[in-house]
Amino acid sequence: MNTPSSPVAVIDIGSNSIKTLVARRAPDGTIEALANRTLDCRISAGISADAPRLGEDGMIRGLAAIRELLQVATPFAPAHITLVATSAVRDAENGGQFRARVLAATGYAIRILSGEEEAGLIGLGLTSDPALAHLRDFYVFDLGGGSLECLAFRDRRITQALSLPLGCVRLTEKFIAAPAAPLDPDAALGVALHVRQKLKSSGFRFDLPAPADAVFTGGTITTLRALKGALHGVTVADTPAVVPVAQVSFVLDEIAPLDLEARRTVPGMPQARADVLPAALLTVLAVAETAGLDRLHHSLHNLRWGLAAELLA
Repeated sequence: MNTPSSPVAVIDIGSNSIKTLVARRAPDGTIEALANRTLDCRISAGISADAPRLGEDGMIRGLAAIRELLQVATPFAPAHITLVATSAVRDAENGGQFRARVLAATGYAIRILSGEEEAGLIGLGLTSDPALAHLRDFYVFDLGGGSLECLAFRDRRITQALSLPLGCVRLTEKFIAAPAAPLDPDAALGVALHVRQKLKSSGFRFDLPAPADAVFTGGTITTLRALKGALHGVTVADTPAVVPVAQVSFVLDEIAPLDLEARRTVPGMPQARADVLPAALLTVLAVAETAGLDRLHHSLHNLRWGLAAELLA
């Protein structure tokens, strides 16, 4: 019998949260998570500006989160530790300054992923999820704070990969002038129309027969499952991993009339995501309409898992 591989650690510096995964190759060849943690610290305020910049507060929060997650990984003595950044740092005028501060404080350089690299690594991560092994032809959508990654699989191979600037923080800043107020119907319409137009003009082909299979990753669907779990008194892991599109519409209808303070009191609501959740749900619904979806498979095997697979190869 093979022995487990030495562990590796990945720190994913996203727009809305920073996450770590410590993983190794198990004797049966699968990727086994040893530690997995997410810190909501939103370094991406201002990402919708013509010349986006990381704010000082965001960089301080980001550096503190990276240090904390390195401490999570260190006891496992990983053979490799990699730090990657996506839309927020990639697009920021002063992203290089943030990278230099992280390098000086931790000794680790940040690898900036292009949108295409990010999409491809998300696809690689998803193919490591045993719960999705039955899917052959399907779409993948990863919704973050800064961008939306879109992929298509045929016979479990990536045939399309595209990154679009449709993250929920970016769209909230662009269209929702008062995110602490109840959702304005005109703002909601603006988000939905913008997402549909971007998808249709992107060149991405929505050519799988409807209703197509689609996998969603990212915090939005995790939040939907958390809300459902809180309603029934169970953990996220004990809620169904297949989410009907009708459930997305129901949650949006429930939270749209609430101001931010009331939204944050909804059982299961992540405090740091309550302001951007309306834009995120509107985006999911626009994607579902464009792609012809009636249900969403949810997976946690996204970018970090793809990076771990790359390191363990």
